[in-house]
Amino acid sequence: MYMTTDEIRSTYLEFFRKNGHEVVRSSSLVPYNDPTLLFTNAGMNQFKDIYLGKETRPYLRATTAQKCVRAGGKQNDLDNVGYTARHHTFFEMLGNFSFGDYFKKEAIYYAWTLLTEGFKLPKESLTVTVYADDNEAYDIWKNVIGLPAEKIIRIGDNKGGAFNSDNFWQMGDTGPCGPCSEIFYDHGPGVWGGPPGSPEEDGDRFIEIWNIVFMQYNRKADGTFEKLKKPMIDNGLGLERIAAVLQGVHSNYDIDLFRTLIAKTAEILNVSDLSEKSLRVISDHIRSCSFLIADGVLPSNEGRGYVLRRIIRRAVRHGRLMGAKDVFFYKLVGTLCELMGKAYPELIEQRQLIEKTLKKEEEQFLNTLDRGLAMLDSELDKLGANRTIPGEVVFKLYDTYGFPADLTQDVVRDRGYIVDMDGFEKEMTKQRERAKSASTFGIDYNKELKLSDISIFDGYNHLSCEGKIVSMFKGSEPIESASTDEEVIIVLDKTTFYGEMGGQIGDTGTLRCGHNLFIVENTKHVGKAIIHVGRVELGQFSVGQTVTAEVDAQRRKDIASHHSATHLLHAALRKVLGDHVFQKGSSVGPDRLRFDFSHPHPLSLDERQAVSALVNKAIRENYPVTTEVMDLNKAKLSGAMALFDEKYEGEVRVVSMGEVSKELCGGTHVARTGDLGYFIIISDESIASGIRRIEALTGEAAIEYQQHLARMLAYTSTMLQTDNFSVLEKVKGLINNTKSLEHENMLLKEKIVHMDAKALAYDAVEINGIKIVIAKVDSYNARELRLAVDELKNHLKSCAIVLGTVEGEKVSLIAALSKDLTSKVKAGELVNVAASCVNGKGGGRPDMAQAGGTKPEGLDEALEKARTFLTEKL
Repeated sequence: MYMTTDEIRSTYLEFFRKNGHEVVRSSSLVPYNDPTLLFTNAGMNQFKDIYLGKETRPYLRATTAQKCVRAGGKQNDLDNVGYTARHHTFFEMLGNFSFGDYFKKEAIYYAWTLLTEGFKLPKESLTVTVYADDNEAYDIWKNVIGLPAEKIIRIGDNKGGAFNSDNFWQMGDTGPCGPCSEIFYDHGPGVWGGPPGSPEEDGDRFIEIWNIVFMQYNRKADGTFEKLKKPMIDNGLGLERIAAVLQGVHSNYDIDLFRTLIAKTAEILNVSDLSEKSLRVISDHIRSCSFLIADGVLPSNEGRGYVLRRIIRRAVRHGRLMGAKDVFFYKLVGTLCELMGKAYPELIEQRQLIEKTLKKEEEQFLNTLDRGLAMLDSELDKLGANRTIPGEVVFKLYDTYGFPADLTQDVVRDRGYIVDMDGFEKEMTKQRERAKSASTFGIDYNKELKLSDISIFDGYNHLSCEGKIVSMFKGSEPIESASTDEEVIIVLDKTTFYGEMGGQIGDTGTLRCGHNLFIVENTKHVGKAIIHVGRVELGQFSVGQTVTAEVDAQRRKDIASHHSATHLLHAALRKVLGDHVFQKGSSVGPDRLRFDFSHPHPLSLDERQAVSALVNKAIRENYPVTTEVMDLNKAKLSGAMALFDEKYEGEVRVVSMGEVSKELCGGTHVARTGDLGYFIIISDESIASGIRRIEALTGEAAIEYQQHLARMLAYTSTMLQTDNFSVLEKVKGLINNTKSLEHENMLLKEKIVHMDAKALAYDAVEINGIKIVIAKVDSYNARELRLAVDELKNHLKSCAIVLGTVEGEKVSLIAALSKDLTSKVKAGELVNVAASCVNGKGGGRPDMAQAGGTKPEGLDEALEKARTFLTEKL
């Protein structure tokens, strides 16, 4: 039964919806509040806290189509993408889940019913596995479903050690776990391979399509298992894999979605052989890159951004292998939006950002790619017969040219070389050690500093106090004293410095003891201690000294202003947009605030103005900002809002601003809302699916920004010779006039093309009764070249045409043949004969093909070569 990927996805979700499951939207690829995951890599990730007993939902059954990425961390399929039939960096996991509701019998029944009745798979083509000791699952498959015994395979502990099996799933060293049952599709004896558990199980005949996890135990820290009071279900069906089965193909890259992406990639790169593995790599990578950017990940040199950068660069390198001379990768985004935008609208919403990001990243990488490849070739020449590339070379490529190690591996794989990854890791370790010893900054303080100290914070109402130095560190090593120019960390028993926490950045200022001066450049919380990171400016500081801690007063005031504004902004957003709005993160500094919140759409101009108006009204009302410490339950009963991702214990601090806002918060604030002065939103953007980010200013920064806007408007109105209130209409008129002129220009150019075509037809030469036109035309774009060819074919009937044009440093060629000549010569052959003289390559239909080149001085030679080729063929 053939079904498209869209039909499969909707059929799956609708089946489980009809069976009482809540259809839950895919979570972001950036796991929320889960430091153990680099990316969302399974359907159950967003329900992890439910399985761990930390969270409840208003439903006990759920179903999802979850975006997943496996390109970093423990689950990294990047190296295999393009070389196997089923590895991807991005894939969709169809899932259904039970949170203490149904269990094995229903889960197995649902899976079997959907596969055999919904998707019409032949029962005889399905084989299942169960954990060796799971007699309950075995009996359900055999006696309830009616599967023959030979189709039910028991899999024991085949990975070494108890409960270490393909059919026993564990979330980690502790936590929910249990046996699982996998469903395999048999592609038939024409494909090599054996059933699971056999010596030939790694073959491609039997392909796993569904995994049902029966979470019935809790693994404790001592390694023992206890039964869960309410066992749960976690089901996963790979969309790409089931699509391959239903569409009658063996490789995931032959399903409808990938066929379209591969064809578009081949069109962009002028490639005719659609079986090239580089096309598979690029078509896979455009999905992961686009979805990651849509979910707020941007290329960088660390963390998730670094993984994204690696994927982009791998795709670009494969494009170069296929002959790409210019940026190309971003051109696939439009096709991806057409294919997947309906199911994942964030692609369409973020299309402009995705294209801009990919284009910029490719342009930057191309600047260094050729030099890096030249260096690699030079190093390979030095190796001689040695086929192992030293780790030092791989590190040099990474450090100098930004080549990730896996990109180097990918480049040399087809040349028969291997990479010394152990040597590379040793070099990376050396670099990290050098960086650590070079500076105190950049340390992960929570990991590096082993602190038992407790610091009392006395900074809510005071900007200075006396405190005793209880410990000092240089890097992560404890020290007793430090002198002028040394960068160290100082911990006080009491301080007025606010340590970075809850989105509010740390204070700066000074520590003084007589003439001794320490400049505090950052302040952070580590455990229950507050650490002062900075530099001894003068003198000496030692453990046991009493110092005066004094915060930078103006900076603290500006931070407090922006922090208080986030509370007012949160309240205003909920009032204007609805109660679904919740804070998802923030960053509060002296120069601006950043506020992340849940909302599926950009704010309209009216909504943005309404939010700003509410915040500024609260500022004008000059409400007192009051704080009260109370029991957590009492705080909640009072109506105080608690951010669900924050951890609260014991007594909490409630910050109120009149009747407008009441939130749990440990940060510093202004005394009255009027102290904010003025509030203005400067940007609103999406950073992940369903998550938006507002940046805003208060006080002097807001006034300066508003004045800057006013100056820009005044300058613009002067240039347009109108008043400020008429600028919009004036600009609209100019835009309409420009569009009209562009249209007129296009019509005039078309007339010129028609006249040129008539002249070229008149000058056509005849070879064996066939009219030949080979000519250079001035400044034609691709559309105009096709228009000229169509006009010539209408005039000449039986004809062969080659036209070439130069625009800047780029050459464009087009070849066309009347249908009666395509048996003698193909347009693709003809255009590539010419393109070889201008460093180009092309392709197209038998009767018309186009090519580009980068060698304008070769155009005359290209046309002459085409003339000779045609003379010989015709």
